[in-house]
Amino acid sequence: MGSRTALVEDLMERFPQVPREAVFKEDLLRGGVAFDPSALSDNEGGEVKPKSYFIFSFDHGTLPELGEAALRRPPEEIILTGGPYDLRRTVVSVRVNPSSPYRVAANDEGVLGLYLDGRRIADVGVPPMPEYYRHTLSNGKSVMEVAPTIQWGYLIYLTVFRVCQYFGAKEECQYCDINHNWRQHKAAGRPYTGVKDVEEVLEALEIIDRYDTAKASTAYTLTGGAITKTVSGRDEADFYGHYAKAIEERFPGRWIGKVVAQALPKDDVQRFKDYGVQIYHPNYEVWDEYLFKMYCPGKERYVGRDEWHKRILDSADVFGARNVIPNFVAGVEMAEPFGFKTVDEAIASTTEGLRFFMSNGITPRFTTWCPEPTTPLGKANPQGAPLEYHIRLLQAYRQTMDDFGLSSPPGYGPPGPGRAVFSVSSFMDSLPARETEGENAEEAAEV
Repeated sequence: MGSRTALVEDLMERFPQVPREAVFKEDLLRGGVAFDPSALSDNEGGEVKPKSYFIFSFDHGTLPELGEAALRRPPEEIILTGGPYDLRRTVVSVRVNPSSPYRVAANDEGVLGLYLDGRRIADVGVPPMPEYYRHTLSNGKSVMEVAPTIQWGYLIYLTVFRVCQYFGAKEECQYCDINHNWRQHKAAGRPYTGVKDVEEVLEALEIIDRYDTAKASTAYTLTGGAITKTVSGRDEADFYGHYAKAIEERFPGRWIGKVVAQALPKDDVQRFKDYGVQIYHPNYEVWDEYLFKMYCPGKERYVGRDEWHKRILDSADVFGARNVIPNFVAGVEMAEPFGFKTVDEAIASTTEGLRFFMSNGITPRFTTWCPEPTTPLGKANPQGAPLEYHIRLLQAYRQTMDDFGLSSPPGYGPPGPGRAVFSVSSFMDSLPARETEGENAEEAAEV
């Protein structure tokens, strides 16, 4: 048995309260997965939904370094089931790493599986090409380019501003490759619209609404880079908000509307609400005061950590605490050169942040850090954070929620191992399951 298998099994034994599915999922998210040519898609002309690169690269190499995976995209996500660990259905966002010990490949019968240290550990399912991806806008653009869906079709991800105005080494968040991702797609000749036209977004949503007859798409997220000045003559609240206004006027009540933006002053947050946004994600990125300054220099310069946190709390007066869900990037706490040296220290710091927000009724969520190689932290930490950190974070996260009597946040689909669809971390896989009947309607009503 290889060393990675031994490490994973040791952690499953040491932390039995963390679902075994989450252990594998976190390892795949933090370290990536390799793809045999037999497991790649035929891009938008095939039967498998391809990776859309919806905001960041979420890869452990640049496009030229990915080999055939840069020409034939891997699937957007994979589902793990069965195998020697009897895994329940687990949706995992694809992060490509040609040197990963995990590999997706087809066996002699053409059935895809996940292999670790050469041993098949799970069956792999891939998302079928949705019918709405087979149709183009009137200008020829693809739905996948304008309004891709992730989380197994649950979420429409509208990155309406593909770059960030925090620019350069003195402003960019040190783990974020949004600006490089824009550059690499343009260099490769791929379509990658910088600022998406409102009418294009509405046309793409009309196609999704027409062909998504099962109503699998339940929410949309409006997001993009930070705006420190204006885009198309609009400040940040007005820029992102005017998309929400147009969507809600054209499709009232069809989807749960979410926006990921900076922590803005209360009056700006109220504009989001007035435009029809239902859930607000003012991401706080990393809790520790020193690390926030070092890893988020633009946010520290323009807003500052203390003011950022104050604005998050103030936004609960507008949206209600349940509908304010800030994200943090799990793992950068341990990134060299400034991060914590031990898992104990990192978990203590992150838990302090969780307790700060959850004691105020606000439930953060997190994205598992992928060390993209074009970022300063990715270059310095190609292995990311230790898997033990991620497993203990899941344990601390659920315990803190229990301490304050909170349940899974709205807008993320069903919680529970075997049922969660949130694909970029395992926090939803690690929470208690809810009843399935009428769940989408109940979630929308809660929002």
